Amino acid sequence: MLIERIDLYRVAMPLLYPWRTAYGEDAVIESILVKLTGGGRVGWGEASPLAAPLYSPEWAAGVFATARQWLAPRLVGQDVRSGPQLQQLLGLVKGNQFAKGGLDLAWWDLHAQEQGQPLYRVLGGQHPVISVGADFGVMDRIEDLVRDVQAAVAAGFRRVKLKFRPGWDLPMLRAVRQACPDAVLHIDCNSGYRLADVALFRAVDEFNLAMIEQPLGHDDLLDHAALQREIRTPICLDETINSVDRARQALAIGACQYVNIKPGRVGGLTNALAIHELCHQHGTPCWVGGMLESAVGVAHCIALGTLPGFTYPADVFPTSRFYRQDLADPEIVLSGASQVTALERPGIGTAPDPERLQRLTVEHAAIVAGVS
Repeated sequence: MLIERIDLYRVAMPLLYPWRTAYGEDAVIESILVKLTGGGRVGWGEASPLAAPLYSPEWAAGVFATARQWLAPRLVGQDVRSGPQLQQLLGLVKGNQFAKGGLDLAWWDLHAQEQGQPLYRVLGGQHPVISVGADFGVMDRIEDLVRDVQAAVAAGFRRVKLKFRPGWDLPMLRAVRQACPDAVLHIDCNSGYRLADVALFRAVDEFNLAMIEQPLGHDDLLDHAALQREIRTPICLDETINSVDRARQALAIGACQYVNIKPGRVGGLTNALAIHELCHQHGTPCWVGGMLESAVGVAHCIALGTLPGFTYPADVFPTSRFYRQDLADPEIVLSGASQVTALERPGIGTAPDPERLQRLTVEHAAIVAGVS
């Protein structure tokens, strides 16, 4: 399809409460909304690297500038007929996966609309319902966390993820495991530790966790492989897996036993599909992660999560978990106990509300074919 125009919006979405992790605290989620126009249709994508370069080297204002100056001009005016073709057009720019990811996601929405099919079916999903887990960040008191985890387990969530960082580690984990002895738990370290902390992770082995997510450096493979040889609990890589090649290398050296796939972090759905297939061939389970996106980004994650290799409950949240009102309509809601359902509409089936988009936009740029 011919890409006639690309609109970029950097938005700031206030959270109901701060989200605390090993790399810091966010009270507002900064995200890049991408609008692709072509063939009389509009496709939407979202890249949410956060406001500061703390989760990854990318950050929202930088993603906006990179997409505006370097990436969008390489796509506008082009007849893009496949995801790999789009990735090839963007490939001259090194890295910048979130910036590429927003464009790739918007193309897939546009492509699915052109097919007249829901995105999940175009990707190869057979059933629209996926299982999701409950996640909890760092809180003021362990007692508050234990109460909320117990409520999530009672509500039927099939697994619980706990943020884990220095000062919020073993005592917190011990309290939750004592309160919920049979719950499926895992911890997410967000690169907060180093290989020298191996004794800590040997202690974590005693808590019977499903996995330890990204315990070491955000771009590390070798130390994760070394740590995995020293502990029983499976390691899951998140931040490290930012490309198909990184996934291939991680699996080849035994750096992980699970892979978290976030479409924005890996450069879009095109690369997410390739990583999913690689993990499937390798027999490594994977699961869908999220970056507290609006319903636009979450809709892409839900569609991806319908594929057969995603066997662990996803990081997909209802709008009410983090936002007073979503940027997009319809909002994300649970369709059952710990489940969400992809919409049976062409594409992702959701789009930003124009008034909310205007109100939350920090900066906007339009790149139009034939206009320099």
